[in-house]
Amino acid sequence: MIKIKNANNIIKNIEQKYLKTDIPNLDVGDTVQIGVLIQEGNKERIQFSEGVIISIHNSNLNKTVTLRRVFQGIGVEKIYLIHSPRITQIKVLRKSKVRQAKLYYLRDKIGKATRLKQKFIK
Repeated sequence: MIKIKNANNIIKNIEQKYLKTDIPNLDVGDTVQIGVLIQEGNKERIQFSEGVIISIHNSNLNKTVTLRRVFQGIGVEKIYLIHSPRITQIKVLRKSKVRQAKLYYLRDKIGKATRLKQKFIK
């Protein structure tokens, strides 16, 4: 049986080559645009989705962000695996000033109440 310390090091070494290095610094409250590679038949295209990051789950290779957007009056949330090869591009459009790690309270708000205070970067 392998010791636990050695097993964790082996897993980290294997995961290291799959980590992306061109990812911008993502925070909760940021408005981002994520490009996902979609395959339709024998053609591939990039589909962009835009929204506010309401939660981030950090776990090395399994880092995920939950993106929320209101589309035609209905709130839509999608979880994206950041280091997936299907994610082609991530662009931060706007940074917001938030005081919580998870913005689940935005699910209950509608209209102008969902606006977040913008954080200006120097």
